[in-house]
Amino acid sequence: MSNSGKRVESAGDLEQAITYPTEAYTCRVYAQAERDKLWRKVWLQAGRVEDIPEPGNFLTFDVLDDSVIIVRSADDSVRAFHNVCSHRGRRLVDVPKGRRNVRGRKSQFICGFHGWRYDLEGRNTHIPHKDDWQGALGEDCVSLSSVNVDCWGGWIWINLDSQCEPLQDYLAPAVEMLDPFELQNMRCRWRKWGVFDCNWKVAMEAFNETYHVSTTHPEFNQYGEFRGWAKVHGLHSNIGYEAARDMDKNQSAKLRLGTNADPRISTAQMQEYTWEKANTNTTQTLVNAARRLVDELPEGTPPGEVLQHWLASARADDEARGVVWPSVDPEHVGKSGTAWQIFPNFQIGHSVNNMLCYSARPNGYDPCQCIFEAAVYELYPEGEEPATEWEFCPPTEEAWCYVLSQDFSNMAAVQQGMKSTGFKGPKPNPYMERSTANLHRNLARYMETGSPSKL
Repeated sequence: MSNSGKRVESAGDLEQAITYPTEAYTCRVYAQAERDKLWRKVWLQAGRVEDIPEPGNFLTFDVLDDSVIIVRSADDSVRAFHNVCSHRGRRLVDVPKGRRNVRGRKSQFICGFHGWRYDLEGRNTHIPHKDDWQGALGEDCVSLSSVNVDCWGGWIWINLDSQCEPLQDYLAPAVEMLDPFELQNMRCRWRKWGVFDCNWKVAMEAFNETYHVSTTHPEFNQYGEFRGWAKVHGLHSNIGYEAARDMDKNQSAKLRLGTNADPRISTAQMQEYTWEKANTNTTQTLVNAARRLVDELPEGTPPGEVLQHWLASARADDEARGVVWPSVDPEHVGKSGTAWQIFPNFQIGHSVNNMLCYSARPNGYDPCQCIFEAAVYELYPEGEEPATEWEFCPPTEEAWCYVLSQDFSNMAAVQQGMKSTGFKGPKPNPYMERSTANLHRNLARYMETGSPSKL
């Protein structure tokens, strides 16, 4: 796993054409090394805060050999522990085969092997025949091993490295850019997961750039040109779309309007198509407001005015039902783009009233498989949030939707192509696929191999 050519060391170097080796996608030794060098060293998104609303609520999160219990403790704080009894190493909570994780409620965790017990703060509360150890079992010896845990954006984040930096520092500058969108107030409309035949990096890279949109999703071309940009922010990156010169920053970041058609009609058509064929990136309120445009605005209304009327109308509709969108400065919206890639394996596709998020992680040590997840969020009136669970879905159109299945068809094919002796290494677009290049620049720092080099 070595590099040739001049290595890329800085984010600025990614503005030039680069390449990198394929071991990160195909090498079993690399996949095994990721456990200690990557997954045990980074902050990982592990669940939503609303999934454990009351003391005793817990959920599990697994990555390779490590399993973590995240629990709402008696003092209403969120704590995390290694899911392993301190006695003989048995897992305290078993995740049934075929389940993504376990959610539930307990007043204590009891080991099914010998009955050792632990409270919600991880303290050992009972050891059968404890006197047999003749006083050798101190509290530190028998308590659960804690895991670093913190919350941001409505998500629970864990880090297995006891010496890790604070979450807010790790996420910078994504926190500053995304806090105005109040992501913590959104709730899942649906969330799905599956085992896919590709490396976790292939899965994430299917969504972290806009270069593929015109070819993979040709149906959207009728609504405008989907040329996008990608910017690097240390560990993380963000992407967005360019816009016509007469559109403001808000429009340029979030929405597309066809330039060769009546924008009242094309806006409604795109929203209807997105709702029915993608099931993401819009809401029923936005769709309904778009359908009314042809009745509410005269023919010939400029695209910018159509868009502003549509958004104002949808915002008012939502406010009438108790859903208040955050007010975000258009200039800030433009800078934030359409999605943030949080290193190493989480993407937040944000907006003021809904979002689409992806994540992927290894499925064991087979470099050609991963656990892929996606969830759609939106704002709901208080008390009307749906109670969603993770649904296991194979990578098919029937299980997900038409648009996502277009992306899925690329993922398995890319994984196969990476193994070809005729493939000399990825060559990401220096402007539109810089997020992909940045992922590998940062991976190389952790893995100590695989650095991108200039073409």
